[in-house]
Parts: sequence; structure tokens; C-alpha cells
Amino acid sequence: MLDLFYEGGPLFMGILTIILIALIATAVYSFIGTKKGSSGAKSISLVKEIGIFGLVVGILGQLIGLVQAFDAIERAVDVSPALLAHGLKISMITTLYGMIIFLIAWLLYIGLKVKIDRE
Repeated sequence: MLDLFYEGGPLFMGILTIILIALIATAVYSFIGTKKGSSGAKSISLVKEIGIFGLVVGILGQLIGLVQAFDAIERAVDVSPALLAHGLKISMITTLYGMIIFLIAWLLYIGLKVKIDRE
């Protein structure tokens, strides 16, 4: 798993990890706020927004990786299909991580929304 982190690029994978930590912290704050009956319920929309932000950062990381890969292909004389496939696979790691963060955010959002509706 750590190999995927480094292959995806420490910069964007680090940013996405910070977004994931912020997402979990916001969800915990919202859960505690709804349990106490305070205004923590207002922050559940922030959970959804953080998830969307994670997805966008993941896609941005992929696009930057693709531009770098295409620059390297343009400079190279002979490019094998295996090398091209490897570069495309590496560029998709940040998007996959961003999508996972997005899905976690939506699951947390739905769970918090159901909890608020029950109360």
C-alpha cells in the first residue's frame, strides 16, 4: 500500500491524505455535535464538500501526471506499449485515492443525515 503512495507522487498523495484526515475530523465533529444537540448538524454539508474537494485534487494530480508522461513520451524516440501502460497506471493512482475519499465522504454524509433525520 505504501508503494502506491510513493508511485502516485508524494505531493498529491500527501495532500489527499491531509484532506482525508480533515474529512474524518469534520465527520467526528458533526457526529458529536448532533449527539449533543448543538450546531454540529450544520457542518455535515462540509463533509460532502471536503469529499468533492478530494476528488478534484485527485483528478488534478492525474492530469498533471499525464502531462508529464506525455512530455516524456514526446522526448523519447521509441516508447514501448508496456511503458505507456505503466505511465497511465501511475497517473490514475491519485484519481483512485480521490475517488475513495469522495465515497467515504458521501457515506459519512448519508449516515449523518440519517442520524439527524431520526432525531
